[in-house]
Amino acid sequence: MRNTMARIVDGIDRFTAAIGCIATWCSLYIVVAEFAVVVLRYVLHVGSIRLQESVLYAHAGLFMLAAAWTLQVQGHVRVDVFYAQARPRTRALVDLIGAVIFLLPFAAALFALTLPYVERSWLTLEGSPQPSGLPFVYLLKTIILVFAALIGLQGVAQAIHAALTLSAPARQPSR
Repeated sequence: MRNTMARIVDGIDRFTAAIGCIATWCSLYIVVAEFAVVVLRYVLHVGSIRLQESVLYAHAGLFMLAAAWTLQVQGHVRVDVFYAQARPRTRALVDLIGAVIFLLPFAAALFALTLPYVERSWLTLEGSPQPSGLPFVYLLKTIILVFAALIGLQGVAQAIHAALTLSAPARQPSR
C-alpha cells in the first residue's frame, strides 16, 4: 500500500512538474510579444489588440498553470515562524492539515463556483469585447478550472506525501 501511494505521489509530481515546465515558456512569449507591442506602437505607430491580448493570455497561463508546480517545489511564500526549524514529522503534520483543511476545499470550491461561469463562456464561444481582439475568451476562462484541478491534484499529492511521512516509523535518536 505504501509503495502504491508513493507511486501515485510520484506520478502526480511528475505531471505537475511537466505542466509547470511547459507553462514557463509563457514567460519567454510574454517578453517577446510585449517587446513587439512596444516596437509596433512607438516605432512603427501600429497597434495590435490581438498581440496585446495574447500577452494577457500568456500571463494567465504562466501563473495559473505553474501555481501547482510552485506549490510542489515549495516556492509559494510562507508566513510562518516555526515551520523552517520544525522536524520533518512536524512539517508533514502542518502540510497535511493545510492541504486537507485549506487547500483541497479551496480548490474544490473554486472549481465548483467557476464551472458555470466557464460553461456559459463555452456555450457562446465568448470572444474579446474588442472588435479585433482574440476570439478565445472561453479558453482563457477555462484556465481557471485547470488551475483549480492542478492545485487540487497537487494538494492530494502533498497530503499523501505528508501522510506517508507521518506513517513512517519514527527514527530513534542515536546515543
